[in-house]
Amino acid sequence: MAKKKNEQTVITENIISMDFTEEMKSSYRDYAMSVIIARALPDIRDGLKPVQRRILYSMKELNLSPDKPHRKSARIVGDTMGKFHPHGDGAIYDALVHMTEDYSLSVPLVDGHGNFGSIDGDGAAAMRYTEARLSDGAMTMLSNLDKGLVEFIPNFDDSEKEPVVLPAMLPNLLINGTTGIAVGMATNIPPHNTAEVINGVIACINKPSISLTELMEYIPGPDFPTGGTIINKEEISHIYESGEGRLRVRGKCTIEPGTAGRTNIIISEIPYTIAGNKTKLVESLATLMRDKTFDEIYDVRDESGSDIRIVVEVKKDRDAENLLNGLYKKTPLEDTYGVNLLAVKDRQPTQFGLISIIKEFIEFQKDLYTREYTHLLDKASERLEIVQGLIRATDVIDIIIEVLRGSQSVSQAKNCLINGDITDIKFKNDQSARLAATFNFTEKQADAILAMPLSRLIGLEILKLHKEEDSLSTDIESYNLILNSEKELLKVIKTRLRNYAKEFYSDRKTILDSVQNTDYVEKVVIEDIYVLIDRFGYTKTIDQSSYQRLTSETLAEYPDIVPMKSNDKLCVFTANGNMHQIKASSLPRCRIKDKGTLIHTLCKIGDDDLLTYASFDELFDSILLFVTEKGYIKLVSGAEFETNRHMIGATKLEEDDRLVCVKLLSASEYISESKKVVMLTAKKLSLGFMLTEVSEFKKTSRGIKGISLENDDKVIYADCINTSEETGTLSGKLINYKKIRTRNRGAKGQRATGVLV
Repeated sequence: MAKKKNEQTVITENIISMDFTEEMKSSYRDYAMSVIIARALPDIRDGLKPVQRRILYSMKELNLSPDKPHRKSARIVGDTMGKFHPHGDGAIYDALVHMTEDYSLSVPLVDGHGNFGSIDGDGAAAMRYTEARLSDGAMTMLSNLDKGLVEFIPNFDDSEKEPVVLPAMLPNLLINGTTGIAVGMATNIPPHNTAEVINGVIACINKPSISLTELMEYIPGPDFPTGGTIINKEEISHIYESGEGRLRVRGKCTIEPGTAGRTNIIISEIPYTIAGNKTKLVESLATLMRDKTFDEIYDVRDESGSDIRIVVEVKKDRDAENLLNGLYKKTPLEDTYGVNLLAVKDRQPTQFGLISIIKEFIEFQKDLYTREYTHLLDKASERLEIVQGLIRATDVIDIIIEVLRGSQSVSQAKNCLINGDITDIKFKNDQSARLAATFNFTEKQADAILAMPLSRLIGLEILKLHKEEDSLSTDIESYNLILNSEKELLKVIKTRLRNYAKEFYSDRKTILDSVQNTDYVEKVVIEDIYVLIDRFGYTKTIDQSSYQRLTSETLAEYPDIVPMKSNDKLCVFTANGNMHQIKASSLPRCRIKDKGTLIHTLCKIGDDDLLTYASFDELFDSILLFVTEKGYIKLVSGAEFETNRHMIGATKLEEDDRLVCVKLLSASEYISESKKVVMLTAKKLSLGFMLTEVSEFKKTSRGIKGISLENDDKVIYADCINTSEETGTLSGKLINYKKIRTRNRGAKGQRATGVLV
């Protein structure tokens, strides 16, 4: 027993106590930072996310330079996932595909071969079918990896080394832009024109105190690969200063004469926001034509080939300019691009402005070029040391040969060349021994001399050594000058950037403009329509010709049918005493076989009971009869409900009271002496009285007593009928109106024997 007790004590001592809240906070914070730094946001230096950097480095390791054949994408994805990025082949291939898209990037980083998708929105073929290699643009970020310009770190399992950042010689973050969603933050950097960005960088190098206004003379704004027009260019300076804002981008459209007297709107450029989903724009145009939202549209065609060409045919004698304004308003032809210049610096997400992004790039270039020229200086100095040793060796080659002949081993000969040790070396004469004792070659020189072929003793070869010595001395002098002078270093940076500007030059595609709001003036065509509402509340609208083709069996499926004009409003009365209004243009136009839209969704009613539907035109010319559960009754003029608000209180109700009847009466019915009000209660009492006993009130009035109720009773049914009517229905049961006695308003109900059949 004692042993078991001790074992229990040990187990208890190993229990770790922790605060659950703090543990959750800490774990989620670690996860968020991992997503931000290692997945979603680009590095401010090379402008790449980790997955993009790893793909490019893997392709470099596979020797897929632009002058080499393409390699299967599956091989690239497999190498990237197995060595550097263990997060799934799908995500890696998607990133690879994105880097091939010339409609997404100003300078694509991957040269794809095969089906890599299209601007229409077509997806890429499976990775086993496509091939890829690095592009010329990618080589500006990879070509100096062997010069020790950047730090390498172990990969996820310490089996490989990968670069922390690529030695990017182009300002990739601004040129190609990026999009990423992290935890609690997102980045959205638009692409820019390559030559403009490089000119802006050079201007910033020449004048470190440059103002944003001066810099924007070189970089006036984003330049989207899909073209289009930024129509709020006045916002660009604010975006570049604060690092965030919104750009309004329009596609490029022209109006041309068409056939048969019609006019064509030609869309030749689309907003960058739908790059890779052009079909979305074409479908939205076709939907507007099919639903007759724009009656001016005659036809929509996508005639795109290598260039975009979407044709919108405008009907004869219609205003094409006005229609175009409508298309800007109701289609993706004009869209908003949200800018957020967020990137990672020193493993922290940081908001940047345009100037700060460029200055970070310049500082990165200074570091890269310093490391590059330090590497070149070391290589040149090492080679000069060897060349000078070989030149000295050719001058005393006879003595060196004697040393080699007289030595017992390579190490003995090498020791003589370095230290002049002639011990145990046999010489033919003392003069050679004395000269050999003066040797002081370095170890590298000694190795080179021992490995030197006899062909080096040819006169031309000796001359080449002297020329190489002069060239290396000149290079070393140049490298030292660059490393010892920031001015010279910046001059080299600017020269290489100018060469890149020429190599990757392209004309600006996106136009910057300030366009005033051009609203669409809709030419209203008023037509007769019918609103059909089924017993579940699903609503649809059809035109008159479609309605006339319906059979009586089909119409029987819709207990509520409201005829109205296309410029009218549907009024919906609910049991809680409210009236909701829905514009006819907001009601779904459907085919009769379509389900329609739930009326509760269209006017945000919730779960309240719906009592009556009417068009506003009918309502305005009517007198409304209201009856509540507590027996109150009143008449209200329809003119009191004229309002622009979507929802108003239709009547005043006491606490816990609800409407059971809202009846529209015409003026003739209101004054008729043959109209009778009938009521039924939950306790099966009934009462009938003439409509002429009901007074007209304001809609804010409670009304008057229609029936006297016991405390636990309530009205469950009320209606206004002709005295000649015999039957009605309540919840599927037949109501025999003849059994309801006519008495005075406000009287107690009588037992409704035989009323409900």
